[in-house]
Amino acid sequence: MTAPRPKDWIKGIAPYVPGRSTTADGRKVAKLSSNENPLGTSQHAEAAFAAGGANLSRYPDASAAALREAIAAKYGLDPARVIYGTGSDEILHLAAGAFAGVGDEVLFVRYGFAVYEIATRRVGATPVIAPDTDYATDVDALLAAVTPNTRVVFVANPNNPTGTYTPAAEIARLHAGLPADVLLVLDQAYAEYLGAADDDGGLALAVSAPNVLVTRTFSKIYGLAAERIGWGYASAEIIDALHRIRAPFNVTTAGQNAAIAAFADDDFVAGSRAHNDEWLAWFTAQVESLGNKGLRAVPSKANFLLVLFEGPLTAEAAYNGLMERGYITRWLPGQGLGHGLRITIGTEEETRGVADALRELAEAAG
Repeated sequence: MTAPRPKDWIKGIAPYVPGRSTTADGRKVAKLSSNENPLGTSQHAEAAFAAGGANLSRYPDASAAALREAIAAKYGLDPARVIYGTGSDEILHLAAGAFAGVGDEVLFVRYGFAVYEIATRRVGATPVIAPDTDYATDVDALLAAVTPNTRVVFVANPNNPTGTYTPAAEIARLHAGLPADVLLVLDQAYAEYLGAADDDGGLALAVSAPNVLVTRTFSKIYGLAAERIGWGYASAEIIDALHRIRAPFNVTTAGQNAAIAAFADDDFVAGSRAHNDEWLAWFTAQVESLGNKGLRAVPSKANFLLVLFEGPLTAEAAYNGLMERGYITRWLPGQGLGHGLRITIGTEEETRGVADALRELAEAAG
């Protein structure tokens, strides 16, 4: 018998594997696997979300006009050039879908965000992976990998899952070195965790350059991961192309309300950033103190730390040992990081606890 057969490039996709929410035996413990905000959500956003459920029989505003206006007002942008989606993931997929296809190449770095390859293969394009420099984006390697078939370049800054950061001068150099017909997508999911001095210039490029798309999300510092709301900014021509394949009514009424309220709560965002600054630095120092046990921290500017295991304690053993002790982390052998764990910065109690558990495991391994 015959049956519908998916395209070969669809069969070549390795499905995205999210961070675990429970331990192997089903316990709900400290979830440090998905880079969620340990401080939760702005109370103003929670109230706005609840109010959004008052009219469930009506579709949401398909144009997300109020949300676009709020985003534009905050950053001095043109609201007509703001795109919105179910998390920034949808916008990444839209970028690949609108600008690449069979016979085209999409370029990103080794240890880049897993969605890049999925979005590429989904449209039949060929993923091209540029080498990194000690887990960080290498602009020269990216430029060297560009061919006449390159249509899209994805760069996350800070990068997920490594946490590494590419400064503004390097982003500008990358953009200047790309052909004008190549779309540069700057994935800034963790940008709000950066200080003002670390602005990579991406939004300014998206304002002036016709081939730059910046994407951001409300899932991280704003604490709205459950609602899946993202946004992006680019030229009018790029945004027009994305809208042509965007799902209609893709952001719920409650989600739009919550995002607008979260955007306005500067105190919550500042508090979340301050908490992350303090405990990321503290946790990094704790890992570095275990260097004699083979643990290494990759310098991070996000809300997580990539811990490498280069001694007697393996990442797999640490992953299982931490889970037994009540801490779920992210082990990523499918992304070539079988020797590392990505660990979200949690509450003070969670961060101190996972550091103590790591030390216990490292010392027991020898």
